[in-house]
Amino acid sequence: MRKLLTSTIAALTVAALAACGGNSSKAPPATSPGQVDKVNVGVIAIVDVAPIYLGKQKGFFTKHNIDLNLTPAQGGAVIVPGVISGQYQFGFSNVTSLVLAKSRNLPIKMVSNGVASTGEIGKDFGGTVVKKDSPIKTAADLAGKTVAVNTLKNIGDTTVRATVRKAGGDPKAVKFVELAFPDMPAALAAGRVDATFVVEPFLTTLVGQGDRVVAWNYAEPAAAMTVAAYFASNELIAKNPDLVKRFQAAMTESLAYADSHPDEVRGVLATYTKITPEIAAKLTLPKWPPTVNKASVQTLTDLAVGDGLIEKAPDLDSLLP
Repeated sequence: MRKLLTSTIAALTVAALAACGGNSSKAPPATSPGQVDKVNVGVIAIVDVAPIYLGKQKGFFTKHNIDLNLTPAQGGAVIVPGVISGQYQFGFSNVTSLVLAKSRNLPIKMVSNGVASTGEIGKDFGGTVVKKDSPIKTAADLAGKTVAVNTLKNIGDTTVRATVRKAGGDPKAVKFVELAFPDMPAALAAGRVDATFVVEPFLTTLVGQGDRVVAWNYAEPAAAMTVAAYFASNELIAKNPDLVKRFQAAMTESLAYADSHPDEVRGVLATYTKITPEIAAKLTLPKWPPTVNKASVQTLTDLAVGDGLIEKAPDLDSLLP
């Protein structure tokens, strides 16, 4: 996934609180039955959000009286404060980022599943890759090596460490560097990093040129891991619960449709990403189940605490849908 936070959650917190001034009061008023709501959703232009684009195309949101606008953003550093301030009614972010934000008492709550791992080791949409001639054979061999992740102290490094730990290696001995996903293949090829954690379409590109996956760090730590979710501000949820319910209903339809129509998912990618049809045809698609896997959210929270991203786990009941 693209960058979902700046390197420190503190920076996100300051930005969010500044954006909302401590009390945004910008949640749209409760609507009357049958009224159409204009809804702006902050998303990231990646494979993961294909269902919401497909759902808009298929009219699922229109059916629920939602005039949907999708605004691509760089990541959670923009989307989280945007949701709190009312710029976006809903936003998309990875689970670890949301757990980190909640640990800072930011007033947000998940409202819908976003994307999940396939749960299949050997066939997932994210993994840790080494060059084809690398001496690294298993995740345990990553100890003492340099691994690129798209955001430090987030879902990438905690799940990579989890695979190293599971394989019998020392997770504390892994060195992480932050690189944007598009820059990772060149860094790996040049030997500037020993391994790189990538998601689609970069995973298919690297494997297609002979590089090897040594850790499936979304599939291994938890079964059917919820990787990301859609969320809203506590204020919107309190002031306009009917809109939230209608958004949830449209998302449930969108997720189910995407999960059962992979060819249409591959087709919609060209409408909002730069992924070519040739690459889209080869991608390993994630899963889009209708509900958040709460056990996997707990796992990611435990990893965040264990790896020192946060001192204490937040109340997950206040974060989960």
